Amino acid sequence: MPIPEDVTGEEIDKDVRQELQSLPKTLAEDVAKNLVMVARLIDEDPEGAYGYSRVALRLASRVAAVREAAGFAAYANQKYSEALAEFRAARRMTGTVDLWPVMADCERGLGRPEKALDMAGAPEVHKLDKASQVEMRLVAAGARRDMGQLDAAIVTLQSPELASNSVQPWTARLRYAYADALLAAGREREAREWFAKAVEADRDGSTDASDRLAELDGVEFVDALSEDGADESGEPGESAHSPESAKPADTSSEDVEDVEDVEGGKDSEDGDKD
Repeated sequence: MPIPEDVTGEEIDKDVRQELQSLPKTLAEDVAKNLVMVARLIDEDPEGAYGYSRVALRLASRVAAVREAAGFAAYANQKYSEALAEFRAARRMTGTVDLWPVMADCERGLGRPEKALDMAGAPEVHKLDKASQVEMRLVAAGARRDMGQLDAAIVTLQSPELASNSVQPWTARLRYAYADALLAAGREREAREWFAKAVEADRDGSTDASDRLAELDGVEFVDALSEDGADESGEPGESAHSPESAKPADTSSEDVEDVEDVEGGKDSEDGDKD
């Protein structure tokens, strides 16, 4: 696959560059460039990122960073079985548990929420840093919802991190997941409160909490320049900010990855095998 001229391979993280030092110089440079393209495209063009990840994998399948990148590219394309295999390979190579939450979410993607819950209660979870433990909680709550256990999902998300007033990188997504679970359970008033709290914490727009909040408030934003912006009399329609003209928007949102209490889950059936 073509590599843009502005990609040198030097853009990759220092730790990854160090891993690639085990390869011949020219090969390491080629692999690095493909990894840069994976990182560059994975959000906007996941299919393209997947293509570059396969090239890197073909060139250096024994490098953990390559297996991990291939896993994330497959995950972004909802190829959960393939992603899980790559994450397992990377974990065997590194001996770390950093990928445990996303591995559990792959189990959800494969229709095995019970397995995700097992992983949420495994000893590996206690080795995760705080951010990854929150991620694991999100995955477990999502698994509860997959199983139709809405009340359990809500309880799973109730944690010191949710109650904290300090804003951390995970705060917006955690509050969003909690609001979404409350709404699914029919607790609209509480859901609105938590969507508002998610908006306060979402400084980089990582969620659509503001849209969900507007939807609950009965607000629909209309393009003032569209032909539909005029009423039947030919006069311009009322402002989208006017509550008299607003109606609920048909806004859908993907379920946020959610998670059960890491203290109360069951031991993983094959935590030592992955």
